[in-house]
Amino acid sequence: MKATRSPWNRPRAAANVLALMSLIVVGSTAFDTIETPHGNAADCLGGSSTYFSLAARLFTTVRLVSVVGTDFPDAHRKLLQDRGIDISGVETKTGKTFRWHGRYASDMNSRQTLDVQLNTFGDFKPKVPTAFRDTPFVFLANGSPGTQASVLEQMQAPKFCVADTMDLWIEHEREGLLALCKRIDGLIVNDSEVKQLTGKSNLIQAGRAALALGPKLVIVKKGEHGCFVFSNFFHYALPAYPTESVVDPTGAGDSFAGGFMGYLANCDSVSLWNMKRAVAYGTVTASLTVEGFGVERIARADRETVERRYQELQQFVGGA
Repeated sequence: MKATRSPWNRPRAAANVLALMSLIVVGSTAFDTIETPHGNAADCLGGSSTYFSLAARLFTTVRLVSVVGTDFPDAHRKLLQDRGIDISGVETKTGKTFRWHGRYASDMNSRQTLDVQLNTFGDFKPKVPTAFRDTPFVFLANGSPGTQASVLEQMQAPKFCVADTMDLWIEHEREGLLALCKRIDGLIVNDSEVKQLTGKSNLIQAGRAALALGPKLVIVKKGEHGCFVFSNFFHYALPAYPTESVVDPTGAGDSFAGGFMGYLANCDSVSLWNMKRAVAYGTVTASLTVEGFGVERIARADRETVERRYQELQQFVGGA
């Protein structure tokens, strides 16, 4: 099928080129304490929207909406701003920033959450700045379906909206999540979550069942085994980039989403061909993140490195 036949193929309006190249993300900003077989790191800059933004900025303009406490240092703000991320939507509230402490198993595929302190993120009610509300590409980072829906209600007819979710919301806020699925273009989950959401034990059946809930696109993350993409027009599997040194898997999924959405936001259209390429770019950006603790590696990544790895991934999968 040619890209021009895709129902997502929306030509870029000449008068609105800059707006169409922008992307908004709403989610958490955090301090992470991480334990892996390769070492420990305390109070790293983290959070779903942070990893996403640092990956997406490699491709397009990123607008960040989040919340931090009064303990959030100016150095972290400068790191984000220096990389072209618009943080004017980051609210500072009295109190402490969200904190997470996790420990990874020896195989790096499973982890144990040792401590969570929601702090200012606990009652986060996103306030999308007026200047951000016409942003055409929207990513709703992991959060409660009610919070994610409140963001959509503040946006002005977004052209492409994708949401991330997790087992907690599937189990405890299922109805809200099902309502959200009818309003978004894409959903990102891992393989166990899509099975939990749909009640299907077979991945292919689960992916198709998830599409029936409303989104046009369902991306199923499979960690070191890559990802599987479901749509009503194609199914597409892609292995992970063959990374030799995995130091810290934290934020890999958020970085994948950032690369995926960032590439799409900078394209002329959300076509099937661009969708496949975006998945590959997401895979590549995730491979960079896991090579350092926290955001250290993705924060110093550049587009040249991304493009080189994209070409290597194409060769690895036989020019797909």
